[in-house]
Amino acid sequence: MDRKDFLKKGLLGTGMFVASASLGNTMKNEIDEIEPLEPIGYNHLPNPDSKIKDNSVIHKADTRGKADHGWLVSNHTFSFANYHNPERMHFGVLRVLNDDKVEAGRGFGTHPHDNMEIISIPLEGDLEHKDSMGNSAIIRSGDIQVMSAGTGIMHSEFNKNQDQLVKFLQIWVYPNKRNVTPRYDQITLDKTDGKNKFQQILSPNPDDEGVWIHQDAWFHLGNFENNIETNYQLKKKGNGVYAFIIKGSAEIEGQKLEERDGFGVWDISDLQIKATSENTEILLMDVPMTM
Repeated sequence: MDRKDFLKKGLLGTGMFVASASLGNTMKNEIDEIEPLEPIGYNHLPNPDSKIKDNSVIHKADTRGKADHGWLVSNHTFSFANYHNPERMHFGVLRVLNDDKVEAGRGFGTHPHDNMEIISIPLEGDLEHKDSMGNSAIIRSGDIQVMSAGTGIMHSEFNKNQDQLVKFLQIWVYPNKRNVTPRYDQITLDKTDGKNKFQQILSPNPDDEGVWIHQDAWFHLGNFENNIETNYQLKKKGNGVYAFIIKGSAEIEGQKLEERDGFGVWDISDLQIKATSENTEILLMDVPMTM
């Protein structure tokens, strides 16, 4: 499937479950998270400042879309809600990468999703989750949460505390199977496993380390001291890697990256990565580039 066909097919599924009229506003969230999008434009435009410009794209932190709702401040790496950029719809099957801050005691009211793999990575604070499958949980820094929305779920996410922000990454990945049975899972990482190396936090295999999703994707987290170098080997031919600098700075394949920058590379088998500051935290998302 070529990229135009991928867009046309992939954008038919928005990740939002369509509620019947009889349910009325009970299923309407305060924010329309993702709107149906026109299947136009390319998302793998060459990066003119890179040594490997024909197969990379860079998204600097200050070029992201931003939504400030008062109780929520969200930076969108890819088109989302009112931020629409036809050149930044997705990176392969990676559809959403939102960097969210939620005010004390506030949050996302009950709202629906379908046919999307949704991953949450808390960075600070306590995020309270409830869903239509009967799950109720608190996720904190060091936890990884995953939901397979499948045939349809409803859930809410709230800042449990009244005196501090919650900061977390919300990530959506197109699944490789539609209309699966919805499911929920969360794990707590041993952060020492990610010291100066990449720790696997997600894969397609329920028996592997980390959570799993319905997609040939692998996520890794690492926290590196200054000048530590490492090599990342892609897990599957045809996949690309999207790197997100959570904090600190790094060089990836010679590309200098600062905090909250994103850098995607495809048509490669491995990546050379060097931390260029203390306590550099990097999220790698190894994902298929086509459906």
